[in-house]
Amino acid sequence: MSDIKQVPEQSRGEQPTAGTRQDTSTHHQTAEPGPLDAAEQDGATPTPASLPQRARIWRRRTLIVSLRVGRLLRLGLARLLPGLRFVGRSLHRRWRRSLQFRTILTTLLLSVTSFAVVGAYLSNQIAHNLFEERLVQAETETRYNVKQVQDTFNGAQVTDQSSVITLVYDTLTAVEGRGSVIQRRYVFEAVPDQTKPRNRWVESRASDQLTVSVIPDDLRKAVQESGKNQFWASTVIPVGTEDHPGIAVGNKVTFNGTLYELYLIYDLNTAQRTLDQIQGVLWAAFAVLVFIIGGIAWYVTRNVVSPVSHAALVSEKLAAGQLQERMVVKGEDEMARLGASFNHMAASLQEQITQLATLSAMQQRFVSDVSHELRTPLTTVRMAAEVLFDARDDFDPINKRSAELLYYQVERFQSLLADLLEISRFDAGVAMLDAESEDIVNVVQHVVDGAAPVAVQYGSAITVNAPADGIVVEMDARRIDRILRNLVLNAVEHSEGKPVSITLAATDSVVSISVRDYGIGMNPGDAARVFDRFWRADPARARTTGGSGLGLSIATEDTKLHGGWLQAWGAKGVGSNFLLTLPLKKGDSVDTPALALDPYSLAMPPMTGSVPMLTLEASPRPRASESTGETSPGLGEKP
Repeated sequence: MSDIKQVPEQSRGEQPTAGTRQDTSTHHQTAEPGPLDAAEQDGATPTPASLPQRARIWRRRTLIVSLRVGRLLRLGLARLLPGLRFVGRSLHRRWRRSLQFRTILTTLLLSVTSFAVVGAYLSNQIAHNLFEERLVQAETETRYNVKQVQDTFNGAQVTDQSSVITLVYDTLTAVEGRGSVIQRRYVFEAVPDQTKPRNRWVESRASDQLTVSVIPDDLRKAVQESGKNQFWASTVIPVGTEDHPGIAVGNKVTFNGTLYELYLIYDLNTAQRTLDQIQGVLWAAFAVLVFIIGGIAWYVTRNVVSPVSHAALVSEKLAAGQLQERMVVKGEDEMARLGASFNHMAASLQEQITQLATLSAMQQRFVSDVSHELRTPLTTVRMAAEVLFDARDDFDPINKRSAELLYYQVERFQSLLADLLEISRFDAGVAMLDAESEDIVNVVQHVVDGAAPVAVQYGSAITVNAPADGIVVEMDARRIDRILRNLVLNAVEHSEGKPVSITLAATDSVVSISVRDYGIGMNPGDAARVFDRFWRADPARARTTGGSGLGLSIATEDTKLHGGWLQAWGAKGVGSNFLLTLPLKKGDSVDTPALALDPYSLAMPPMTGSVPMLTLEASPRPRASESTGETSPGLGEKP
């Protein structure tokens, strides 16, 4: 038989009608005096016409209360949800950033899950064993007591009503009371719809407050339809104001030719209290074990994670330049050896960095000192070269050629010396930015005007596209002029007589200048190294414009002073593109350029309102440097 729960017993009295309930509700509503209840307060009976008015008033009051409660709930949720989100974000951040927190929380979750599974299994097993034990005892005692009752009924020699009632009462009372372990009660009920003559003097008997309703219907049906078999079912026994779990065991007995259902009901409340106590002890033990395991996990992970956290902190300080930081080493275990190795590595790095810094400082000072010392003799040599160059027409061809070579190489040497001095200032960190608000379009115009003779010499056309109303930028115009001059002259030199395009565009925060040529181009690997000092993609290629090899390096440093970007793109046989991006205001950061670096993978933004500023058209013709070996001084370098 399956366990059956008791259905709450219905009231045996007459059920109130809908009208009765409405009258009761109305009575409760009118208990609180209102503006229209003066007649009731004076003892007058409310008229039917006043009932709809009071109903409307109470509906309005209910609506007001509902709105206030809803407002309070919304306010509470509005204050609770941000707090929950903050706690969730804090826990998530802690989970991502703390190995100790993640380990402890994982250990606790696994422990709680394991204890819950084990606790549920143990509780279920204990409950099952207790129930089985009580069930076996109940079945055994019931067989014995039912046999005694049947024997008593079979041997009874009573014929009058009083004797029959007394015999039944005494016999059933004898089986009631405490059994060997559990409390026992009975329900004695005549089997309904019997065809044989029945004993009408005894229809039913039950212990205390019990009625036949405590017996499950399935159990009664099984007992009624059986012969000598015994059946049982779980039930609920009302004891005072409480309900106790119980077992009902049913049999059939015969008395004076009448069949009766005899149910012995066993109270399992004692077993339930025992089970509750065992479960309480189990969960208390599990809570203590979880707390102990959490403490152990915290202690163990702290001993393991603390040195790692300390190593991470020391590493951050070393990366920040605090080379004297070291780890605290205690003991001789693995963490101690790790700390010792880390300190040895830090000491070695400090020594090497110190040596490199000293060597770099010596090199910078050497370059600066040599550059300054060379300025005086170079000035003298240049003056002598100018004298010879001016008088070259009076020389024979060989001496004339020598005077020209001397003049141009001295000019190139002077440009290289100026670049070295500028690089030394960058390395020493003494380069200063003299920023003023100026129109960068005017700077580009000045650069193009200066590059015009070289462009004509190489047969390249320079086209500038920029907004007609200009672009005002807080910048150091001298340094921006130097950057653009290097980029434009490099583009002209490597364009192989093809056009050079300069494009300007601006957003709300940045301005971008693209210098695009369609010449020999360069590989993507070359574009990554083009800003290195003295680096050339093709060392065998002859210099035609005589650059120092430091032009793009100086341009990079000038760009960094402005807080901008200088990027390069190239493809062999397609050309190159250099993109300079600067913030419109000094100190702002650069996030996204206003132009695309790769003109093929990204489309250039439309130049709204732009006009061509300058177009130089020139026919290709032999360059003077190819026929005479002359070079133009002071031009930037490009591979």
